[in-house]
Amino acid sequence: MTALPAAGSPAGPPPVTVLSADEARRIALRAQGLLGAPDRRAGVRGVLRHLGAVQLDTISVLARSHELVPYARLGAVGRPAVEAAYWGAGTSFEYWSHAACILPVEEWPLFAFRRRRYRERGHLWGHQVTPETYRHVLDKLRAEGPLTSTELGGAKKTAEWWDWSDTKIAVERALAFGDVVCTERRSWKRVYALAEQAIPEALFGQDRTDRECVRTLVAQAGAALGVATRADLLDYHRLRAEELDPVLADCGLAPVEVAGWGPDGAAAAAAWADPAALATAPRGRHRTTLLSPFDSLIWDRARTERIFGMTHRLEAYTPKHKRVHGYFAMPLLAGGRLVGRVDPAREGRTLVARQVSLSGDRGHGARHVEALAAALREAAAWVGCDDVRVEALPDERLRPALEKLLAS
Repeated sequence: MTALPAAGSPAGPPPVTVLSADEARRIALRAQGLLGAPDRRAGVRGVLRHLGAVQLDTISVLARSHELVPYARLGAVGRPAVEAAYWGAGTSFEYWSHAACILPVEEWPLFAFRRRRYRERGHLWGHQVTPETYRHVLDKLRAEGPLTSTELGGAKKTAEWWDWSDTKIAVERALAFGDVVCTERRSWKRVYALAEQAIPEALFGQDRTDRECVRTLVAQAGAALGVATRADLLDYHRLRAEELDPVLADCGLAPVEVAGWGPDGAAAAAAWADPAALATAPRGRHRTTLLSPFDSLIWDRARTERIFGMTHRLEAYTPKHKRVHGYFAMPLLAGGRLVGRVDPAREGRTLVARQVSLSGDRGHGARHVEALAAALREAAAWVGCDDVRVEALPDERLRPALEKLLAS
């Protein structure tokens, strides 16, 4: 980590810190809770508060993505404890951030800018609903308390997933506008409550300007990323350029340059860093784990390629015959690097690695076999499996060593 003098007179701007690509990688890992000792006392809620957002997704293979995120950082914390930490305790809510995400309840005031934007738009993804239906939904929630869309009167008109009922359209609009909040899911169904009843009064009553909201969210994203380009900061909470740019200079992040982050992979690129991340060098134990494709360490494909040299995409919606790494291929993190992928499944009490690929499979993947075995054993124990079976392994010469490690 070096500091280069900025252009201008001695009384001009302070020197700009220049980070190597390796320093930036380790800063990012520590910021994401994957380097150094995990804060087990803070637990799942601590992970959520630090990351600022945990993405939700319907796919469940080993577990749903929002369960995999704290698992990757804390290890085999009980799955019921994960769910209890997220839902029903008044400490979090669900809203649109990077995508549909679980957010710490403290961030409720920060998304006022987005709620106002939805309200100004006046409709939700092209859906229209009558004022009478909207009022009916709010009145029913006020009278009966938190309800699912089914309990409100039905989620769909027909069996088609996209054919929402008027009630569903109304409650989703109310969610987007901030009249309603989701602080719980039951059997993966959103439970809706009046925001004025479910959000603590001290938070519900805050009135922040759009600029204040975005500035705080950018600072939070910078702390969660450690070091980030402008594009990274935009992507974290899916901000618009016209929202980000006016606050970037006064959000508290420090301008830096990162060698190797330029377009050609060699030149330095301008970036922004959390000052706390620059204060001490990242040290400690690297986590060895399988990552959800929706984990915030890797949910941005361009950033993942820039930092780790891995091009990774979810292939769940790719036709089977066109998949390269599998339906829900999970990157393998070991030694602070992405060293392979595993496409997992479960058959009874057996965790099945349907397809495995390791960096340097062509004769050099052996150095990652121990990490692979450790990650598979831990994941199996976490989801209640007592056996692991590996199916497709590109380099079969690795199988004897891998199976010996899995059996130990």
